[in-house]
Amino acid sequence: MNGYVRKLPTTMTVDEFTAWPGDGEGGKYELVDGELRMMSPAGTTHNRIQTRLAQIIGAHLDGTGGRCDVIVEPAVDIRVKAAYNRRVPDIGVTCAPDAPGEIALTDPILLIEIVSPGNKADTWANVLAYATIPTVREILVVSSTRIFAQLLRRGADGSWPPDADEIAADGVLILETIGLTVPLAVAYARTYLAPGAKG
Repeated sequence: MNGYVRKLPTTMTVDEFTAWPGDGEGGKYELVDGELRMMSPAGTTHNRIQTRLAQIIGAHLDGTGGRCDVIVEPAVDIRVKAAYNRRVPDIGVTCAPDAPGEIALTDPILLIEIVSPGNKADTWANVLAYATIPTVREILVVSSTRIFAQLLRRGADGSWPPDADEIAADGVLILETIGLTVPLAVAYARTYLAPGAKG
């Protein structure tokens, strides 16, 4: 590093955010209502869960032979104040083909967040924003401090349920969008939270 840190813009549009060269320090940001929100580095447990889920979903999608793909930390564009918002979930799934120069994930069907105590409010604000994307059918929020998840699934009429379905430590995760059924605890393998883990 050369010790120079660029001054952060006060407000931006998505187009300006796309063209922005960054803060000069390699920080990761998402755009929330025109303002930059720095994404704090995740802990190792968060990263292990994120990686494991991406591996599970990727292997499943490869096995089905379909055209869907899993993407880690994709940019997504929400539909409320769209010109001023670009969010970054932990994992996304799309069935749209890759395209040259594409920045934001096209037509995501499933978005996943791993929530930590320090980012709970931001995570759930993002979940509400993701619900505005017409192609999104399921939103999964996975805890990084216990084996637990919450799943929101859009109804056949296009509406979202008033409350998320809760999946306990001994529960089964069913992602209808991609036809995946797996014990939730599998996502926590090799973390200190895994059944039988020492620590």
